[in-house]
Amino acid sequence: MDLSLAVLSGDGIGPEITAATLHVVAAAERRFGLGLRLSEHPVGVAALAATGSTFPAETAAAIKAADGVILAPVDTYAYPAGQPNPSAIVRKSLDLFANIRPAVARLPAARRRAEIDLVMYRENTEGFYADRNMFDGSAEFLATEDVALAVRKITREASTRIAREAFRAAARRRGLVTAVHKANVLKRSDGLFLEAVRAVASEFPEVRLEEVIVDAMAAHLVRDAARFDVVVTTNMFGDILSDEAGELAGGLGLAPALNAGSDHAVAQAVHGSAPDIAGEGIANPAALILSAALLLRWLGERHATSALVDAAGAIEGAVDAALADPAAHTRDLGGTATTMVFAERVANALKD
Repeated sequence: MDLSLAVLSGDGIGPEITAATLHVVAAAERRFGLGLRLSEHPVGVAALAATGSTFPAETAAAIKAADGVILAPVDTYAYPAGQPNPSAIVRKSLDLFANIRPAVARLPAARRRAEIDLVMYRENTEGFYADRNMFDGSAEFLATEDVALAVRKITREASTRIAREAFRAAARRRGLVTAVHKANVLKRSDGLFLEAVRAVASEFPEVRLEEVIVDAMAAHLVRDAARFDVVVTTNMFGDILSDEAGELAGGLGLAPALNAGSDHAVAQAVHGSAPDIAGEGIANPAALILSAALLLRWLGERHATSALVDAAGAIEGAVDAALADPAAHTRDLGGTATTMVFAERVANALKD
């Protein structure tokens, strides 16, 4: 296969963890002969300085032409008013309706805290997010200087397609989907979401469906995360709960994610750009490395290419091998290893 990956290095620690991730991808390329063509494109603060936009037209064209995208964290707080959020634009322009966030306890301490092995399917295009709900403009506005309003958008179409992806995943895993909602209060919007999920459930008789209210779900994750397999929910609930699950699984430095649609997918770690440690070379690159593995698996399944699927599994195994050595732990895991030391350990493990 001759596949192209667009690489967007982002802000803050983004360039550092991107370099580490590309080092690991290069090691996978050497071992598996993946035929990947990588090209880097500007976004964020660096793009603003060079082009006057945090998301220039050249980058927009590149991501649409690419087979996959690796997107590092961006620091939207640092952007001047009116500058676009690259993450939101990528998700909207490529119609990446599924935000897929696995949470797996990879460290012994995390396994003692929670035997967690779940994957969260978060609807990614609407919900409470004001930048994704309107044809034009924002769904958040001031009625008066003292009254702020926001519109939540839930559609049957979006709810159905994220539910279908969740049930397909559960059919390959342990056969349980947990739909998280607040339909006891948000009767129309979450009620519509649940209607769509129940309709999809009828297509998968081999998969069991349970329904859990979102505040109860937050408690259940702490109490007994092992009971969950595949979780499906709306945008903001999924954003919050997946961070909780990621922390239970060992921390956001180990929390990968894939934004997937019908035709495109983007590897993007759950965590942010951490500007407070940018440039120090101490950020944990594991989440972005694991996100890249998710992207390779998605591409491999889409193109029926076993080498890509094998490479994804090998990268995940190599990350586990590196994590088994405390000398490779970065500061967030209680160690002293640098970003590139961790990446080199993963790359070396890939040789085996």
